[in-house]
Amino acid sequence: MVHAGIYTGDVLPPVGADVARRLRRVKRLAWVLDAAFRVPGTRFRVGLDAVIGLFPGVGNAVMGLVSLYIIWEAWRMGVSGGVLARMVANVVLETAVDTVPVAGDMFDAVFKANLRNVALIERDLTGRR
Repeated sequence: MVHAGIYTGDVLPPVGADVARRLRRVKRLAWVLDAAFRVPGTRFRVGLDAVIGLFPGVGNAVMGLVSLYIIWEAWRMGVSGGVLARMVANVVLETAVDTVPVAGDMFDAVFKANLRNVALIERDLTGRR
């Protein structure tokens, strides 16, 4: 499955059982946050992040914290420091831009920081074969 050019399939890199379990969990969470709902009449998908982000202030803060959970799990999986920094930058960018009414919500729906971050995790873990 591909959303916004980001692969979100069920294929896991060759990793241990604990890392695979964590990776599956963050992949599911990222999908719910960024792509769980199809916009009627289109192929475009949005998730809870875009919907909850419509509530000014609180919604953006809560979703930013949930996105940080994915980064924390990536750290626990042993993802490299450079990748963790890129993941933090993705969340900071999405959260900062999301503070702009309407335009920020549209950016959030298109940028999909959580799916991007899961792709970074998978790429980092796959590169260690």
